[in-house]
Amino acid sequence: MNHLPDLSEMLNHGAIGNGRVIALVSPTSAIEWLCLPRFDSPSLFARILDRKEGGWFGFEPESGEKVGNQHYITNTNVLRTEFDDGENAWEIIDFAPRIPNGLGVDSPIEIIRLVQPLRGRPIIRVKFDPRPDYGRGKAQIMPHGAGVEVQNCGVPVHLLTNAPLPFVLSGHTFSLDRPHWFVLRCGAMTGANCAPDVHHLLEQTVAGWRAWAKSCALPTFAPEAVLRSALVLKLCTYEDTGAIIAAATTSIPEAIGTERTWDYRYCWLRDAAFVVEALRRIGHLNEGERFIRFLRDVAEAGPLQPLYGIGGETHLPEEILDHLSGFGGTKPVRVGNAAAEQRQNDLMGELVLCLVTVLTDPRLVIEDKIAGYFPLIRRLVEESIAAAPTLDMGIWEFRTMMRPYTFSRAMCWVAISRGALVAKSFGYHELAAQWEAIADMEQSVILERAYNEEQGYFTQVLDGQHADASNLLLATLGIVDPKDKRFVSTVTAYGERLTSKGLMRRYSSLDDFGETHSAFTICSFWWAEALALIGQLDEAVTLFNHLMTFANPLGLFSEDIDPESGRLLGNFPQSYTHVGLIHAAMTISELLEARDGKVRAWT
Repeated sequence: MNHLPDLSEMLNHGAIGNGRVIALVSPTSAIEWLCLPRFDSPSLFARILDRKEGGWFGFEPESGEKVGNQHYITNTNVLRTEFDDGENAWEIIDFAPRIPNGLGVDSPIEIIRLVQPLRGRPIIRVKFDPRPDYGRGKAQIMPHGAGVEVQNCGVPVHLLTNAPLPFVLSGHTFSLDRPHWFVLRCGAMTGANCAPDVHHLLEQTVAGWRAWAKSCALPTFAPEAVLRSALVLKLCTYEDTGAIIAAATTSIPEAIGTERTWDYRYCWLRDAAFVVEALRRIGHLNEGERFIRFLRDVAEAGPLQPLYGIGGETHLPEEILDHLSGFGGTKPVRVGNAAAEQRQNDLMGELVLCLVTVLTDPRLVIEDKIAGYFPLIRRLVEESIAAAPTLDMGIWEFRTMMRPYTFSRAMCWVAISRGALVAKSFGYHELAAQWEAIADMEQSVILERAYNEEQGYFTQVLDGQHADASNLLLATLGIVDPKDKRFVSTVTAYGERLTSKGLMRRYSSLDDFGETHSAFTICSFWWAEALALIGQLDEAVTLFNHLMTFANPLGLFSEDIDPESGRLLGNFPQSYTHVGLIHAAMTISELLEARDGKVRAWT
């Protein structure tokens, strides 16, 4: 067992959840991030953002907090942390119950922790330090039946346990001579109340996750990494509405000591559309079916915006929490996100892509697909036609830099061209012809004005100079052939201009905060996929394997990587990054199989 290193700037946590709750568990066993009752609610534990004031819930031996060895129980989001001091050994199993129930699942808002001796007679203590409302509230912990009630949380919160309650309240040590369970529950005090209940829920949760994993259509290349990424994406899908969050956290900085701190606990429609396609590509369709219903609901409620609360909320004002020191001492800590008010012209394209791929998948039976969804598609296409020649804030959500961004214009083309295809398939031939003509003109504008002959690459803005990694998606989107010399030269130039130590930044231009230094991890996976598409398969494999060395010990990624230290930064776990991993692995796998003749059964 290792002594405690400085964990204040490390994202070695495991993520557990069930579609209604997400918690981050440190290798020390501490739950350092948990929001209740929703992903985007105020935190109960936020030590990841302030080790003194944030609050946490963990277990430690009498000698003090130690680092254990963590791993997921195979093909699940159930986490096991093992401790061994030579004479004694014990484990902690953490999970959020996710119980199969017919065609659905039961997902209570609770976390279960099972602490079990493995060898000897460990002496441990419970550290239960809830700090409601991002540490601004003062919790009152009152004995209540077989546990405690945590008051002043805004919602009912209870901790039930078979451990000696006086020791739980005092933090005094006790002998771990038998298994002890702890159920942290938001809501009424019903459910697991004894050891057999807890073990049954564990068995059912493991079985449920494995059944879900079993239905993943994995590639032959990097299948384990794809499966773990899929399990991460499933954690980010909100069971109650179908919304998909960008990440579990707020304010993990893109770079230490900068103001690049944002709240990602909301549903970015762009990111969610990418998640839907990644899961669809490996055979999971339920998430996409539920997300397009969420999309239709928010669209019918008013003008579309880039992001929403997971209950469809539109008003997400930013607030700075000055009392928290921030991850690694980096301030400000923010809740809310003003990007909800931005103009981002690429949005319609991602949504049309998502709608078209879900609605045209023959495995899904959607009875009202024409009456229920074509009006939305038509609206998105018409908005794209109007938005295409206008300025916006772009995919990277610049706060003061309205520009004619290439990626935004390309996604408007995507909306129009894909909209034309679906209009034709639904029998709207005249409308389809009108849209096709507009799409052809848009494609010509983009290819003529976005490629800089002198620089030898597609630029961030039309008639521009700077490189932007989002243009690596142009071939995937179909606006340019991957073997087109302009795209090939772009991939080559970006590898030279945007990378440091094999990691790619988003762009070469200055932004609202100056120069960017951290690598944006999905861009590196886009780079790997682009290398595969232009025929440099061996280089793509090498790059992908290099990127995997930066995953945390559990195979999870955040948003960014510091190229100098290799440290994970940015909000965590980041759904967008894991989407990029899945797409890169799937594309590389398909092209490797074709190259090597492994396209038949049993090869």
